[in-house]
Amino acid sequence: MNSDNAPEVGGVRGRFVYLFRLSRPRFWFYLAGPVLVGLVYAAPSPDALLSPVSYALFLYFLVPANLFLYGVNDYFDAGIDEENPKKDEKEVRYTDDTVVSAAVVVSGALGVFLVLFLPFDAVVWLLVFYALAVGYSAPPTRFKTVPFADSVSNGLYIVPGVVAFLALAPSAELPALAVVGAWLWAMGMHTFSAVPDIQPDRVGGVETTATFLDERATLGYCAAVWTASAVVFAPVSVLFALVLLVYPALALGVAYTDVDVSRAYWYFPLLNTAVGGAVTFIGLWRLVG
Repeated sequence: MNSDNAPEVGGVRGRFVYLFRLSRPRFWFYLAGPVLVGLVYAAPSPDALLSPVSYALFLYFLVPANLFLYGVNDYFDAGIDEENPKKDEKEVRYTDDTVVSAAVVVSGALGVFLVLFLPFDAVVWLLVFYALAVGYSAPPTRFKTVPFADSVSNGLYIVPGVVAFLALAPSAELPALAVVGAWLWAMGMHTFSAVPDIQPDRVGGVETTATFLDERATLGYCAAVWTASAVVFAPVSVLFALVLLVYPALALGVAYTDVDVSRAYWYFPLLNTAVGGAVTFIGLWRLVG
């Protein structure tokens, strides 16, 4: 299945460009960013950040994991995406090509090698990532077609951070409130991203939290979940909690102004990178201070 806007999937260059776009480079740090945060807050010393496992985790979740996650998603959404305008400019539609499909499978399989370097608890969380990455899009679970299950399952985006934390600090106690707070943040982020897809999803017969609630109520749900995230984070770090409050404020701002949510959605990678960078910098300051 080809897209009018997709690069010609033929030859080395054509496939490379297509796979690059399929991996959503705009969103690479949605998986790799949590890895950096997990490493920084788990590292006992600056030198630990330069360990081979740190590099391996960051590089895997920067590109291969994204290609696997979005490749699986687009494969099972090929029919629905025919009506999705996002695929006309910002993204590409899935192309039924043997090399492309093999690249998606291999990108997922590469993560198996991480098991050789990870403690048991980190391996368990790595398996959680794979289960949610596949279960979100693929039958029989296909969480993305079940209102609220689609939102909850997208905690998968913070799981790489948990894996990284446990990789460097296997004997440390996993900060449960930080995990829950980050999971709630990811739920809100996913549901906000589903708002621009309300119409194409309805045309394709797909039910999501956004199609169930409609636009205004979905933005209210995002604001509520993001507020809960800030509240849960408060005992961990009041500073982090205050930073996170920018998200519900923006959701309500979009809901009660003339801002086009489809346009606002594409600015969130910049916001998320800035917030993630600030959280990482604070951790680095603590580590070297």
